[in-house]
Amino acid sequence: MQTDSFQIRHIGPNTLEKEKMLQSIGVSSLDELIDKTIPKDIRNPKSLDLSEPMSEQEYLSHISEIEKKNKIFKTYIGLGYHPTILPSVIQRNILENPGWYTAYTPYQAEISQGRLEALLNYQTMISDLTGMELTNASLLDEGTAAAEAMGMLFSTRSRQQKADNVSKFYVSDEVLPQTISVLQTRAVPFGIELEIGATRDFVPSNAYFGIMLQYPTKYGSIENYSDLVEKWHSSEIRVVVAADLLSLTLLTPPGEWGADVVVGTTQRFGIPMGYGGPHAAYFSTKDQYKRDIPGRIIGITQDAAGNRALRMALQTREQHIKREKATSNICTAQVLLAVMAGMYGVYHGPEGLKYIAKKIHHLTATLDRGLKNLGIEQLNSSFFDTLLIKVNDTAFVKSLAESKGINFWYIDAHHITISLNEVTTLADVNDILGVFSEAEKKQSQAFSEVLKECKINTDVMRTSDFMKHDVFHLYHSETEMMRYIKKLENRDLAMNHSMISLGSCTMKLNSAASMFPISWASFGNIHPFVPVEQAEGYHLIIKDLEKSLNEITGFAATSLQPNSGAQGEYSGLRVIKAYQKSIGQGHRKLILIPASAHGTNPASAVMAGFDVVVIKTTENGEIDIQDLKEKAKIHQANLVGLMVTYPSTHGVFEAEIKLIIEIIHNAGGLVYMDGANMNAQVGLTSPGLIGADVCHLNLHKTFAIPHGGGGPGIGPICCTAALAPFLPTNPVIKTGGDQGITAVSSAPYGSALVTLISYAYIKMLGAEGLTESTKYAILNANYLKAELEKHYPVLFSGENGFVAHEMIVDFRAFKKNGVEVTDVAKRLMDYGYHAPTVSFPVAGTLMIEPTESENKAELDRFIAALVKIKSEIDRNSTETKDSILKNAPHTQEMITSDDWKYSYSRQAAAFPLDYIRENKFWPYVRRVDDAYGDRNLVCTCDPIEDYI
Repeated sequence: MQTDSFQIRHIGPNTLEKEKMLQSIGVSSLDELIDKTIPKDIRNPKSLDLSEPMSEQEYLSHISEIEKKNKIFKTYIGLGYHPTILPSVIQRNILENPGWYTAYTPYQAEISQGRLEALLNYQTMISDLTGMELTNASLLDEGTAAAEAMGMLFSTRSRQQKADNVSKFYVSDEVLPQTISVLQTRAVPFGIELEIGATRDFVPSNAYFGIMLQYPTKYGSIENYSDLVEKWHSSEIRVVVAADLLSLTLLTPPGEWGADVVVGTTQRFGIPMGYGGPHAAYFSTKDQYKRDIPGRIIGITQDAAGNRALRMALQTREQHIKREKATSNICTAQVLLAVMAGMYGVYHGPEGLKYIAKKIHHLTATLDRGLKNLGIEQLNSSFFDTLLIKVNDTAFVKSLAESKGINFWYIDAHHITISLNEVTTLADVNDILGVFSEAEKKQSQAFSEVLKECKINTDVMRTSDFMKHDVFHLYHSETEMMRYIKKLENRDLAMNHSMISLGSCTMKLNSAASMFPISWASFGNIHPFVPVEQAEGYHLIIKDLEKSLNEITGFAATSLQPNSGAQGEYSGLRVIKAYQKSIGQGHRKLILIPASAHGTNPASAVMAGFDVVVIKTTENGEIDIQDLKEKAKIHQANLVGLMVTYPSTHGVFEAEIKLIIEIIHNAGGLVYMDGANMNAQVGLTSPGLIGADVCHLNLHKTFAIPHGGGGPGIGPICCTAALAPFLPTNPVIKTGGDQGITAVSSAPYGSALVTLISYAYIKMLGAEGLTESTKYAILNANYLKAELEKHYPVLFSGENGFVAHEMIVDFRAFKKNGVEVTDVAKRLMDYGYHAPTVSFPVAGTLMIEPTESENKAELDRFIAALVKIKSEIDRNSTETKDSILKNAPHTQEMITSDDWKYSYSRQAAAFPLDYIRENKFWPYVRRVDDAYGDRNLVCTCDPIEDYI
């Protein structure tokens, strides 16, 4: 065994297992299987041109050399990003723990109670700090959250406002520049007219539906907006506030002075800057918007025994489910980062947070005094952590500061801001004063102690309590915190326990070697707006990763800025729109989408300003070519193009994909390829080779970034040379095309920190390893198909009878036995498995994707579980109370109870197969009651007894 080969550590089946699996499938070799699965005319005749694969040790040596090229300065840039202290107990037990980072989005609530509680803590903390009634479980970044707030207020205008076409949204020029750029991107397709100007210059009228403020402002001033908000509300203008979360421990929360939506980032709560991300954005609003709020909400309900349980509330109002009627395409969150930020609040509690905030404020007040002693003018009269100062020559100060390893923010030739942070010390303050002392050629007096002065005006000081719930007061020692985190982890089923075979989700190995560097300070402690020469290591990685993704996709250019798959969809469509406008085709507005497409496709299309026309699919799950031809011809003059997933959402390589693309191109349209199923393409074919114009990738699927329980993710877009000039830009750091669209994410390179994981994945596998991984993903799926179709119908396959990397198993026929596919999903928990994707893309089915990382033994255990469940279906009691399937999952409390009133045995319920005894996972609650929770919506830590 070649022990230094990452390929054999990543790919599950060994050579002997592979031969047995091929025999079951009925082919003589892996190459024969691939030849019979992928159409010949789209096969890549050449190997990928990538660097030779590295061993894990070689990679870690390689990346440690690259990290040295990053320069870690003392950074006081601010603008929404700050150095922080991540408590070691959170870093070790969450960020670096596969029990947390390999979990999936908590759709299966019974085996997700740990992170659901962690997210409920997060929601409670945010609601308390902002003074709002309702908070979602996180969004992608502050700019995205602000854009979602604008979109929500636009879609919920009053009937009269809609009739009058009220479409103006005023944005204070004191809002962060990256946020304004994202707002500009989102406003155009909706027909929203953005007006940017000074807050005090805003003249309210019935032409406006909303206004956005920054609190404190981007340069640090704290303003009292309460009278203004009252005045704006009287004109039916609603208010979005982007607030610094840590400052709200000391400042009057926006909810108390009338804000309608409060957004921001939780990065200050212990999350590394990571050259821009990932960080969890927060979104808080009023209860009246509970059916309009983007993203996910965690709520309290009860289980089948009447016990308290948690689940994602009001799932039917998730916007991507509404498809072309959506007002948002948000399909994910930043769960891992939200969990960490929430745990930061749990660990420090309200008094700890206030201590940190006061420490920062007092250091800032001390710096203010020192600058004034030097005769330097400081322009903020009321401030939290940021000073705005006037100097003779910022270029001279910049040169001096950087020579001492210090970064400030340089606004223009005479103005600088300095934002202090959690890691700042009194010695740092004296060092800063030393820079200005030298610049002004004046002697500064070093401070020997921090001044306990308050420089926040009394009319904006917080008087209300927050975070009074027990969870924020019980776990302040490391011992107790460690045990609390472990208790929650034990309630969740993640990939460190068993395979998670979710179709269209690609839950593969997230290797330890690829994860190590994200904890390194040399990558974590870099602000996204530092001079680029300080981030040389990052830029080497970004350039190399972009080049690799170009090679893999067959395209000419890549943007890493989109920080989720749905954002990648949106970005790709906006790039198409910009290109078409540049060639005089800006009138095109109609896009074709197959009926089988994921709901984010039509949602993204609508957000990009397009009208959606749905293309039929045939009985065998393929695009109806005749319908496509007819609709392409009818709409030719106005056709933007086609959104297509390949292999299809039904798990099949459609043989006519080139014809499909040709039809669109002949009609003057472009083809956007959804990269959700790229795990079946890498090394064997590519979107560019097939003929598409742009695609997005899910680095959190195909390229091994962990799902984190529902984020982070990265959704880069790759495109042809013709589209490359239109890739997204950033208002602060030069990136993207020379005619690029405005920003789609706050940071220039999105969630740059976790690009390290995909970079590692490609470097350690190399061309051969990546291609073999694809082949084994197809092998594993077809082995499952061969074994499961002996017991269940498998709905779709290619022209030779094989599937791509996933398959759809049909359970609809079992309704006659009184069994729904949901019952099977819940029963799989008793066997130690997370259910595959339920009822997508076909209702009443399971879509199964095993990935290349699972070996034959694990696949066989999963097969055995489904075969055993089939026997349970066959003898299922239609008497619900006595059905082993309807009562699933079975908890430890239920099995050990003295009261057992079922005809089946406890062993049949909890240990139906022998392998389960060796590694039993116990669901923490019985089946949750979603309807009860939606009728009695509770989304904070208040005990449910208060509402019953």
